[in-house]
Amino acid sequence: MTNSTKTITVAGAGPVGALLTVMLARQGYKVDLFESREDSRLSDIYQGKSINIALSDRGWLALESVGIAEEVRREAIPMYNRVMHDLEGNLTRQAYGKEKQAIWSVSRSKINEQLVSLAEQEETVSLHFNKHLTDVDFDTTTLTFNSAEGEIQHNSDLLFGADGAFSKVRRKMQEIPRKRISYSLEYMPQSYIELNIPAGADGSHQLEKEALHIWPRKDFMLIALPNPDGSFTCTLFMNQEGDISFEALTQRGDVEAFFQTYFSDALGLLEDPVGEFMSRKASPLSLVHIYPWVVNDNVGLIGDAAHAMVPFYGQGMNCGFEDCRVLNELVTQNQNDWPEILSKYQEHRKPNGDAIIELAKRNFVEMSELSGDASFQLCKKIEANFHDRYPNLWVPLYSMVTFSPQTSYSEALRVGDIQKRIMVQIMALPNIEERWQDEDIYEHLHHLTVSENLKGEKL
Repeated sequence: MTNSTKTITVAGAGPVGALLTVMLARQGYKVDLFESREDSRLSDIYQGKSINIALSDRGWLALESVGIAEEVRREAIPMYNRVMHDLEGNLTRQAYGKEKQAIWSVSRSKINEQLVSLAEQEETVSLHFNKHLTDVDFDTTTLTFNSAEGEIQHNSDLLFGADGAFSKVRRKMQEIPRKRISYSLEYMPQSYIELNIPAGADGSHQLEKEALHIWPRKDFMLIALPNPDGSFTCTLFMNQEGDISFEALTQRGDVEAFFQTYFSDALGLLEDPVGEFMSRKASPLSLVHIYPWVVNDNVGLIGDAAHAMVPFYGQGMNCGFEDCRVLNELVTQNQNDWPEILSKYQEHRKPNGDAIIELAKRNFVEMSELSGDASFQLCKKIEANFHDRYPNLWVPLYSMVTFSPQTSYSEALRVGDIQKRIMVQIMALPNIEERWQDEDIYEHLHHLTVSENLKGEKL
């Protein structure tokens, strides 16, 4: 199969599947891209779903590799800060990184359409919409689809399942006889609904534009990301069950009181929040782990199909794009030896998928509770100051994940845990609130950091 692989099927024409198709086509393969839904360029399949996502350096690096980054950037909005809104409406800001470092709010539908159009321009690519995958023969790499034309079958040398968190390719993998497939689906306590802050009367943004807004309320939170049309897409994350939860808030009066109590400064900006809350069904949040990602040297999982995560680090699509970039580099490095390519792809990406799933899960606490905490904000200030003094010795965890694509997710998780242990000691120092700028604080922090290095743990 090493030199005979000529045809590849990609199941799922979302952003990851479309990007992968472009990369594989440019490697010289004939690629068929299948999608169960309609072509989003011809119909509004994204209606009612989040219309923007956060794009950061890992995602940009992959887009740059196929020459579409500048096109996407023209319609993206940089978010340089978190802006936290407390119960009284007071604001605090926290920079995401150094000056001019930002995560970017981009349109989910727009970036998908741009990538699908880019794939369509490749001579060796064929697009197939409204094709519902029903079965996979993993021995012959034959796929069966239902369509308006009836049942059809399609065969290729390789198959990639890029069909999302509830991947049909993955489910069919789990049914292969005698294959030891480990799988877990973990639901978070929280669910979510989408809300909206419309543009002002003059079309301007009603909140600070170049920021991600958070209303942290410990067990729940509201966030808002800016859109180019002046609106903000808002997401309310809250427990599905419990005293304050989606299941508990069923009466209109209770919902009105909830918004008035916890989000009073947003109430006048949100577009019919009570009506939207009452009419929408909360969507679950889940984590997916599976191993192996590859079977028979001819089928692989990629993107959310391999590592679905919660959105609290804004890395879902960025991680999927990085999957594509790494796989593409392996194709070049291993001269189209697909058993070797797939083996190295799984070896490299599985630990990193696990790491970012864990980091994303943890980050709910940081966003919903700690981001509004004065002690946490002070800790971040100390870290930023120390990083400015010793940029090669200490890179904050958020920066490693978001702005340092050369650092793997697994390394970021490992180093971040070391840093957390160190900062617990620093924050426990007497009168740290008054002394945090004193030189001896940073000397002590340097000593602790170097001591960790002496234990053989690279920072």
